[in-house]
Amino acid sequence: MSATRQAEDGARPARRRLSVDRRREELIAAALELFSRHDAEDVSIDDVAASAGASRALVYHYFGGKQELYVAALRSAAAELRARLQPQGEGGPLEQLTSGLTRYFDFVEEHAAGFAALLRGGPANRAGEIGEIVDGVRQRMLRMIVHQMGVDAPGPALRVTLRSWVASVETAGLDWLEHRDMERAELERLLVDQMVALLRAASEHDPGVRVLLETLLPVHRASENPASEKRASENPAAANREAVP
Repeated sequence: MSATRQAEDGARPARRRLSVDRRREELIAAALELFSRHDAEDVSIDDVAASAGASRALVYHYFGGKQELYVAALRSAAAELRARLQPQGEGGPLEQLTSGLTRYFDFVEEHAAGFAALLRGGPANRAGEIGEIVDGVRQRMLRMIVHQMGVDAPGPALRVTLRSWVASVETAGLDWLEHRDMERAELERLLVDQMVALLRAASEHDPGVRVLLETLLPVHRASENPASEKRASENPAAANREAVP
């Protein structure tokens, strides 16, 4: 398997003398790249060593085994993505959501291997420590959205809606990495529109979501349509009636 993987993923690069931290980072980077393209079960310590230009013994020196290396690699990717999801700047909820999506897809584009390994690679049953790492990223994103919307405790309809949207964002990120047949900015706008559509559906089941929509939608429509913005300024009551069916 190792010989096959080495042939598939390229020749072993020359070894270099690096600091302890830098060598560890390179091993994790090599592991993420492999785990993003192959099931964890199909990647060996020899594969990681060959990809990083290190010896098998050196990989074991830093990591007790493949499972420890796999967990460390996913933790590295998750930590970077969580840092990107820190709230930044001001603006309305949808503006903040749009900004958060941009930072999210910055990570997807700049750390494609880490993103793919975090959300696609690995065992079919991602329970235990690995499941906690992945779920931690999702929970961070969910808390960010809830905070941006100014909601203290989302009801069941809103909670299900937001969790479904987070899953859609993850799927969209993986699909974009695979195909790249849509401009990133267009994809991000599509996902914001999907959020609005999901909230509309949830508003039919939760009056609180309808109130939330009355706050979000006029701003969302005005930002997309200058004519709507003009009508809203001339007749705010009519604009609100138009915004929420």
